[in-house]
Amino acid sequence: MNKLALLSLVTLGLGRLADHALAEEATPYKVLALKQLMGSGGIDYVYADNDGRRVYVPRGGNTFVFGLDDHNYIGTVTNVGGHGVAVDTKTHHGFSSGQKIGMFDTETMTKIKDIDVSGRPDGILFEPFTGKVFIFSHQAPSITMIEPKDGTVTGTIEVGGAMEQAQSDGAGKLYVTVEDEKKVAVVDLKTLKVVTKYDLGDGAGEPAGLGFDAKNHLLFAMCAKPDVCVVLNSDDGKILASLPLGSGTDGGGFNPATMEAFSSQRDGTLTIIKESSPTSFAVEQTVQTKTGCKTCSLDTKNNQIIVICTERAPQAATPTPAPATNAPAGQRRGGGRGGPGNLDVLWVGR
Repeated sequence: MNKLALLSLVTLGLGRLADHALAEEATPYKVLALKQLMGSGGIDYVYADNDGRRVYVPRGGNTFVFGLDDHNYIGTVTNVGGHGVAVDTKTHHGFSSGQKIGMFDTETMTKIKDIDVSGRPDGILFEPFTGKVFIFSHQAPSITMIEPKDGTVTGTIEVGGAMEQAQSDGAGKLYVTVEDEKKVAVVDLKTLKVVTKYDLGDGAGEPAGLGFDAKNHLLFAMCAKPDVCVVLNSDDGKILASLPLGSGTDGGGFNPATMEAFSSQRDGTLTIIKESSPTSFAVEQTVQTKTGCKTCSLDTKNNQIIVICTERAPQAATPTPAPATNAPAGQRRGGGRGGPGNLDVLWVGR
């Protein structure tokens, strides 16, 4: 084969790849799958364990587990409930944030123990730079760090304000939304101290969800009342854009594979924001999900977003599996309907 023919084949191949990428980007997001499970109790966060290929949803006093790829219900971690879940892949230990932190074995789906912490725990994150599980609270101490190997509390970090969701750059910086202050706090994980807090501006509401573009050093703060996404530089806090969201955002993230930020809203919408360049952002699509689906998580393998909500069943049957008796108080930020009814888990993608 001569060089000209080879060049033509390469050009043709690149062209087809480009056409495929454009076609995929032009395909709108939609709800691809829906799984329902009868039960009772409030909900808050959903967590996609991309390494273990599972979805964890605390509801009432239990945590329900689904397959991330096949969407099937796998089982229940009983007597471990609360707001959200984080998993350490190395130790196969999971943790659920509540008034007591529930520690469990992800392989056997059995509870290991409860861990006493102070404050009002809400958000939770496995932080890769320290190798610790971080608990984010609405009262002091702001952040509690837990050793995932044995569940011991290794320290706290005082930030001030009501902590919600966080993102780590994996290199020693942590960013966390401070709901009541309308700010994003920057924490140095080497010194375990707050470096600064970025003000989100007069037009921002209370931030909850947070997306992070590590490559371009961008933060996407999802704010409620008013509902806007504030885009800012993670290095200096400079505000770059403000984009409209649906009503009642309480979760968000960023997918580096598609260069899209996303926010889930209580009004049953999922907002997709396209980052065309480090200075150019636009609302790409508003996806209809279900009323109450206010929190979300990302499946990085399939580029799908998982959202959750609850709805009362016309005739509430006996919950399967039965709820635990000591359901945690809380789920304060609109923790979903607490009575008997379906838990809805939705997978949204192209």
